[in-house]
Amino acid sequence: MQLKRLAVLTIFLIGFFACKEDNSDEVAYEKELSEIVEEEKILEFGFDINNYIVKRDTIHKGDSFGEILQRNNIGYSDIFQIAEKTKDTFDITKLHPGKPYTLLFSKESQLDSLPQPETFIYQTDPIKYVVINLKDSIHAYTNKKPVTYIEKTATGIIESSISSTLEDKGLSQKLAYKMADEIYAWTIDFRRLQKGDRFKVIYTDKYIDDTIYAGVHNVKAAYFEHNGDSLYAFQFETDSIKGIVDYFNEDAKNLRRAFLKAPVQFSRISSRYNLKRRIAYYGNKVRPHRGTDFAAPIGTPIMATANGTVVESTRRGGNGKFVKIRHNDTYSTQYLHMSKRLVKKGDFVKQGDIIGKIGMTGNTGGPHVCYRFWKNGREVDPFQQKLPEAKPISDSLKVKFLEHIKPIKQRLDNIFFLEAEPIEPENTITQDLTIDL
Repeated sequence: MQLKRLAVLTIFLIGFFACKEDNSDEVAYEKELSEIVEEEKILEFGFDINNYIVKRDTIHKGDSFGEILQRNNIGYSDIFQIAEKTKDTFDITKLHPGKPYTLLFSKESQLDSLPQPETFIYQTDPIKYVVINLKDSIHAYTNKKPVTYIEKTATGIIESSISSTLEDKGLSQKLAYKMADEIYAWTIDFRRLQKGDRFKVIYTDKYIDDTIYAGVHNVKAAYFEHNGDSLYAFQFETDSIKGIVDYFNEDAKNLRRAFLKAPVQFSRISSRYNLKRRIAYYGNKVRPHRGTDFAAPIGTPIMATANGTVVESTRRGGNGKFVKIRHNDTYSTQYLHMSKRLVKKGDFVKQGDIIGKIGMTGNTGGPHVCYRFWKNGREVDPFQQKLPEAKPISDSLKVKFLEHIKPIKQRLDNIFFLEAEPIEPENTITQDLTIDL
């Protein structure tokens, strides 16, 4: 970089002395030089990093905002003033271990025996961050890194499983989840895929700062050949106010049921609904179990299995922390033993929204969620119910939907099943699933 700058400066000086009487050439050289220097800027968090000494670290267990600043030569009185002036924007008590932060020092400060940072930047997630100006006009503001969405296509032919097929192609496993649990959950049993089944998908990948791969954003359309059936799926928004998006086939039929099969991904059923259950601990007396237990590690996200309104979000007795959702006049669901509730009474939630985390509150011998299913005010076994299909598309929207999918279906049909060479997977970032990136 220094050699490049020296070369540019040399060319500029030669040109200047050779043509010092030609004012237009001098202006042209200056413009060219400024453009080259401008290209060398390294912008991050809105700052030209070249202008600062940069110190990066992550929040460690036991760290506090004050301790971090004190370690970097800012005194208690200044820390108190900074906290007071920024409290409306940034709560200094909510620093989470593992989250990254950056300190910017002016280059002149390296001459000081006790250099102090000018700026503290805390990343709340891979996209959002808080900037605190520590000098002069102390203030804080939140911002987001630029996000780019790139539409892509992929095909695959099943040899053993959807996961291994995607892995061989270097594609995100989130595509497998979306196809298995969001799009085709009620039409294809992905545990029973057959060799030779094949799929095509149009999806969108997400990038932060144009270079950091942040995973699959959504699936626009898919096509799956299974058991001799050709199964199309097209994403379509049916309610712009509530932001409800569903997948429909080429005839505008909704592909999902009104309820997900389980409130937790990648879990196992540890105890089923059983009104005649006997427990040795209680002397083999009959202790009816009116829920279905899904075992998973503490902190695993719990999803609403259908759209609805939260009617309870509280803690009570053996239920521990729980959430109850009313879906319509017939159905309600309840989620027990949470470690953390993420919704409050009156909230409208959509199918798949994260409403809490797996825990062990109340009467429980291990981390799980007890999923209770209510029909007409009575607890029933959800696996024994003939659950309704999701709300069909309205007649007024059907015409719009059919027009919407015409070019998408044509594009999907024109994608050929080509087995590409395996590629290296993209360098993904670690992300909390509870965060909406």
